[in-house]
Amino acid sequence: MNESVSDLYTQGLERYKAGATAEELLPVFKEICDRAPKSSAALNSLSWLYLLVDKPKSALKTAQKSIKIDHNDPQGRVNLALAMLGTGEKGVRKHIELAQQLMSVDPEVQEELQNSIEDGLKRKPEWKELQRVKSWLFE
Repeated sequence: MNESVSDLYTQGLERYKAGATAEELLPVFKEICDRAPKSSAALNSLSWLYLLVDKPKSALKTAQKSIKIDHNDPQGRVNLALAMLGTGEKGVRKHIELAQQLMSVDPEVQEELQNSIEDGLKRKPEWKELQRVKSWLFE
């Protein structure tokens, strides 16, 4: 494939926003992460897709990698919290609290997380873990 990782990532996000399913996009974002293993944004996207297709163990591993690269990424923290809830891991609170701190510093972060959560609930309306995280962050 001759396309740059950046181009692939942008195209993948555009497809996601246009309504492509998580199943369709998983191979795309796996390739992006294979080609750019230090991209926290790509890892976050892959982790989110794993969460959408009910693969919390894969999401957990991917979110942990993302957080190692950028430990102050609020979406990475939310993804990690969701994956931890999905796998029964302990220690979710610290990730929620860090996301709350990051939201309090930057209103844009709060808006981005709200949009992400709403998108997740549109794609997966019965997502109990996401409903819990939403209530912890915004209620």
